[in-house]
Amino acid sequence: MQEFSFHCPTEIVFGRSAEERTAGLLRKYGARRVFVVYGGGSVIRSGLLARIECIMTAEGLAFSVKGGVRPNPRLSFVREAVREALEFGADFILAVGGGSVIDTAKALAHGTANPEIDVWDFWTGKAQLTKSLPVGVVLTLPAAGSETSDSAVLTSEEASEKMGLPSPFNRPAFAVLNPELAFSLSSPQLAAGIADIIMHTLERYMTHTEGNEFTDLLAEALLKNVVKHAPIVLAHHKDYDAMSEIMWCGTVSHCGLTGLGREKDFSVHKLGHALSAHYDTNHGESLTALWGAWARAVYEDRPERFARYAEKVWGVDAGSPEERARAGIRKTEEFFRSLKLPTSLGDLSTGVLDHRALEALADNVTAGGTRSVGAFHPIDRAFALKIYEAANHG
Repeated sequence: MQEFSFHCPTEIVFGRSAEERTAGLLRKYGARRVFVVYGGGSVIRSGLLARIECIMTAEGLAFSVKGGVRPNPRLSFVREAVREALEFGADFILAVGGGSVIDTAKALAHGTANPEIDVWDFWTGKAQLTKSLPVGVVLTLPAAGSETSDSAVLTSEEASEKMGLPSPFNRPAFAVLNPELAFSLSSPQLAAGIADIIMHTLERYMTHTEGNEFTDLLAEALLKNVVKHAPIVLAHHKDYDAMSEIMWCGTVSHCGLTGLGREKDFSVHKLGHALSAHYDTNHGESLTALWGAWARAVYEDRPERFARYAEKVWGVDAGSPEERARAGIRKTEEFFRSLKLPTSLGDLSTGVLDHRALEALADNVTAGGTRSVGAFHPIDRAFALKIYEAANHG
């Protein structure tokens, strides 16, 4: 077993009607004036937001509510929300929604706790994050795992940049998980969320580091469980047991457990972030559109690793390591397609891109060729362009 340090302080409350405990959790973690953020109108139409408001009112908590968070969370929204949270005197941020809402809440917490610093400076490294407000989560979308992760993603429209910020201050104080709150999601939303769960696990699983057998087994079990239950929830959105499995896998996939003792890669995430920054591409779809091209470009660095994945997750047990690795890549793409997810750039709303557009994406990922990303196979500008070109078909 390789060395690691693991700390996940988020309290998880899981099950039917779990949201009814929100006010008690807010009190437990010191909230008095709660600033609530949410996305579109689904939490209003479902009545969830009204229930949360009633629960807080009954507990005597002051609160202010702001909706309008969009996918690929926007810096402009966060800046506006910081001003409102400061005027309200917020001492706690509550996210009601999925990954974009949670990441927005994290950024809002950082900005409100540090009003003298522009929040984007934390993402660009111009300022060091040393304090924040506590964040709570009522989860409505099993996907990003942001409810337990130490990372948050933010998009600057001005800079056309989508960046992640790792920090222990990104860990929420609590997360409320009721699988029933995901019943009303559309199939495309669920499928994209499932893709993110898989990719958060694969981006930790593909490694040159050996000797973490239990970590490998955890990751493989999670992946197999998602593959088993994904078709069920897409066919029957109100299957509580299947949705429970997907929701819990999403939470575990990004808390750090499935990658303990080894480096994180996340190169496909970085490649996908460039797509989202330039074209507002759905996050999960950007990952499935690029993963196959990335995998075929790098699997020969360690075919045994890809072969193990093919065997443990997809049951591929015949052929050379290289043959099994390629079969595992094919089966992964076939699974994505079965969920109606894209497996190339041509499958996205952008369609096939011209060469200048691909070069702009490669520049975005590597800051004009001044940095490399990823750990499994560090990706410079030329290699990033190679992956984009390989994915640039219908």
